[in-house]
Amino acid sequence: MTAPRDAAAPAGDALTGAPDYQPGADIGALSRRRRPFIEPERLKRILALALPIIAAMVSQSLLNVVDTAMVGGLGDAALAAVGLGSFVLFTCQAMILGLSVGVQAIAARRKGEGRLDETAVPLNASLLLILIVGPLLTLALCLLAPRFFPLLNPDPAVIAGAVPYFQIRMLAGPLMAMNYAFRGYWNGIDQSRLYMTTLLIMHASNVLLNYLFIYGHFGAPALGVIGSGLGTALSVLLGTAIYYGFGWRYALEGGFLRRRPRRQDYAVLVRISVPAGLQHVSMSAGLVALYWIIGRIGTAELAAANVLINLMTVAILPGMGLAMAAATLVGQALGRGDVADARRWTRDTLRVGMLGLGLLGAPMMLAPDLILGLFLHNPDTVALARWPMRIAGLAVVIEGIKRVYMQVLMSAGEARRVMRVSVLTQWGMFTPLAYLVGPVWGLGLLGIWLGQELYRLTQVAVFRRYWRQGHWARIRI
Repeated sequence: MTAPRDAAAPAGDALTGAPDYQPGADIGALSRRRRPFIEPERLKRILALALPIIAAMVSQSLLNVVDTAMVGGLGDAALAAVGLGSFVLFTCQAMILGLSVGVQAIAARRKGEGRLDETAVPLNASLLLILIVGPLLTLALCLLAPRFFPLLNPDPAVIAGAVPYFQIRMLAGPLMAMNYAFRGYWNGIDQSRLYMTTLLIMHASNVLLNYLFIYGHFGAPALGVIGSGLGTALSVLLGTAIYYGFGWRYALEGGFLRRRPRRQDYAVLVRISVPAGLQHVSMSAGLVALYWIIGRIGTAELAAANVLINLMTVAILPGMGLAMAAATLVGQALGRGDVADARRWTRDTLRVGMLGLGLLGAPMMLAPDLILGLFLHNPDTVALARWPMRIAGLAVVIEGIKRVYMQVLMSAGEARRVMRVSVLTQWGMFTPLAYLVGPVWGLGLLGIWLGQELYRLTQVAVFRRYWRQGHWARIRI
């Protein structure tokens, strides 16, 4: 419900506070008082949160490229082994990504409420849950790896490298889960620069350790694919140690390792984190299904789709960073009880995103051949990807809008609703539509990419409707 307007107060825009036009009013004065596209202070706040997150994510993508290049010197089987092992690892870890969402939502809300001595309680709760569940899950997956990897690839040379690579990386799985929890905490309390700093150090150490252990430089053993997994696992250990050090320095006043979580703290964390994690699992499985569907069309289409998906994955990173920033700002505003400000932060972040992502997507729409030519050298394959690339340029903006709405709703406590919409639209709409449009109806890659945008627009429409309804503003977490 909205409070009735004071009869003595001037009419105005409920969002911005700008007065409505009155007959006889000075139009010039009203226009001078009209708010700009986005106020400089609010823009500065959004960018201060988002840019470190974006920088950290971009560094991760660059690291993946460097890592691939270093392993590539070992041959195709080694490269395939690392690729397969990394993908299975990401799928297994998709669930724990929800911890980051839950910790960020609760920490931001507590900061907005002024309960600064409790901001680290959700972090404490997540770390304890990881210590209980993580080792058992890690042991089970490591023991099962020799059995399920042959189901994914029949090549013995690939399996021989993929299984130990996965097992070594998986041993650091609980530490990675802790890192995700710390990421959510730093983002939730406006300290995303600590997340960025830690990730940059981790990536630099990963490159150095891979250099040592893959090829055996400076007296280290040459372990090949296993060395790549070991280098990455050790860099995760280093990152975890840095996070704990930062926690001891910057989070003690928030209750880090001091305040014991209560039963309701665990309940709220699980209520937000589990649906968010299931959504990530669904998205990962959906990507596998998409590759399978496109593979049934043709090899050239699969090659073109691989380039398009990888480019899109990098292009949406700014949108993801803005979405995480919006989640923090909205969560803190709700903690203060200022629903109007929470709505303004959502709108302001969307404005920044549409402008910035529009500029980012413009080259993809205007010069697709120039970009595709960097990765594809067959003119026929470039022709297949040309219009899907143009569509992807528009999709960067649409995906950014979707991500902002999703993160805002999850931060406010609507994680279950968001998960239901994501899963239903992906498996009940896009995946069967992609199969019909591509292999069955023969509309090829272009038809699938058009269907993908219909799927994204549907999600945006549903999430926007939930946001406008305002139920999220009344949820207590």
